[in-house]
Amino acid sequence: MAKSDHMQKRYDALVAEMKATHGFRVRRWRSAMTGCAWIVRYHNGEESRLIEAPYPRGPMSAAVFLHEVGHHAIGFRTYSPRCLEEYHAWRWSLEAMRERGLNVTEAVERRMAESLHYAVDKARRRGLKNIPVELLPYMQRPERRPKKRVTPKKTRRAATVVVKPPVVQPSPIAQAATSVRNAMKQLWLFGAGR
Repeated sequence: MAKSDHMQKRYDALVAEMKATHGFRVRRWRSAMTGCAWIVRYHNGEESRLIEAPYPRGPMSAAVFLHEVGHHAIGFRTYSPRCLEEYHAWRWSLEAMRERGLNVTEAVERRMAESLHYAVDKARRRGLKNIPVELLPYMQRPERRPKKRVTPKKTRRAATVVVKPPVVQPSPIAQAATSVRNAMKQLWLFGAGR
């Protein structure tokens, strides 16, 4: 069995475990690394726990998936303000990955930091004055690592073609007018026009 097949089986087992443990339904698997979690409460008192997230196929998609599960695991409105709930959902996500021996990469940690900076910044724009202690490290934008520069393949330059305009012969009338003008200039130059 290839290593990637083995890892995918672990991610598949993770999805099954989370669904059974936290009783949510996946409304849609997203292709982007974004997600959403919510609860629908019906008039008869029943409720549906729903998420949208990428299907786990690697560390980043697993982290985003578990972050959305984390909202159900910790409970909505357990933490206030909303940015603090985001912090605990991310923390829950990364702890769940580490407990299961899944790789928490530098990119995953950077994604968490960027997400939390965005949440704190949004809360401050909306008027939050007292930032929870857990979120103080996320008030500053995390440093971005420079992307690896990929040198483009050399392309063949197209040959430069210089197109000269075609030579147009003046009409016989234009030639005659030019001759008359030249003759008058010569007369003027040699004093005939004085």
